Amino acid sequence: MAMAMLEAFIGSAQLADAAALAIEAALAGALDARGRACLVATGGRSPGPVYDRLSQADLTWSKVAVTLSDERQVAAGSPHSNARLLRERLFVGKAATARFLPLTDYAEPALRKLMPFDAVMLGMGEDGHVASLIPGSPVLSEAMDPAGARLLAESPAGWGSPPVARITLTLAALLQARVIFLLIAGEAKRQVIADAQAGADLPVSALLHQARVPVRIFWAPKP
Repeated sequence: MAMAMLEAFIGSAQLADAAALAIEAALAGALDARGRACLVATGGRSPGPVYDRLSQADLTWSKVAVTLSDERQVAAGSPHSNARLLRERLFVGKAATARFLPLTDYAEPALRKLMPFDAVMLGMGEDGHVASLIPGSPVLSEAMDPAGARLLAESPAGWGSPPVARITLTLAALLQARVIFLLIAGEAKRQVIADAQAGADLPVSALLHQARVPVRIFWAPKP
C-alpha cells in the first residue's frame, strides 16, 4: 500500500499556488475527458487563498459542479459557514458561473450523479478530523465505514470547533474521488500526519492507509 507523501512549502502563498495549480489541472483534465468536472471544496483557513487563485483559472466553469466536504448548520451569513467562504472567495471572477450543490439531507441523489469526484479538497484539525468526521461524534463509527452505503452523515451539536450541528460527507463518499488534496499548516498538524502514518487511530488515518485514491498532502510551516 502506497503511503501518502507530504509536500512541504516555505510559506502559505507557495502552498496556495501549488494547490490551485494541481486542482486546476485535475478539473481541466476532467473537462477535456468528459466535458464536465466536480470539485469537493472545504472550509477553514488554508483553502481561502487557494480559492482566490482558482477563481481566476481559465476553465469552463459553467461545466464545473462544486459541493462541500462538510458544512456547519449555521445561518448562510455566518462567518462559520463554509458556503459563505465559497461565495466570497471562489464564486467570483471567472468561477462565478460554477454550479454549487449545497450539502443538505436530500443531496445524496445529486451527489451520486457527480461521482467519482474529480478533486476533493480537505483540511485537518489537530485532533485528526477531516471534513466533519470528528473524534467522539456519535455518528463517527457509521460515517467512517469505507463500505458504507450513505454519502452523508449529520452530527449533532457538541463536537468540533465551533461545537455546532454539522453535515458531512462520509468516508465512503470521500473515497469516491480521483484525487484528494489535504491542506495543512503548522508543526502540530505535521506531527498529527506523522502519528497517523505511524498507525494512530484518527479519522485522517483512514485516508492515509488506503490504496483506492491518491492523496497529496500540502504543508506549510505557518497558516
